[in-house]
Amino acid sequence: MLSIYPDLIQFLQDDLAMSASAIDFALKRSGDFEPLPMILWQYGLVSLEQLDRIYDWLDSAR
Repeated sequence: MLSIYPDLIQFLQDDLAMSASAIDFALKRSGDFEPLPMILWQYGLVSLEQLDRIYDWLDSAR
């Protein structure tokens, strides 16, 4: 998943209008084991609907 992080971050910024600071916050907390989308949701940075969109995007990016 790390190899698609630049594209995922671009998606988060462009399609979900997330700020760079929110993404940076989540990246710092995700570490090596927790997936970034779940961190975004756990900290309330994305809604369930947005979380679904992220996972749909990830499925299509593979």
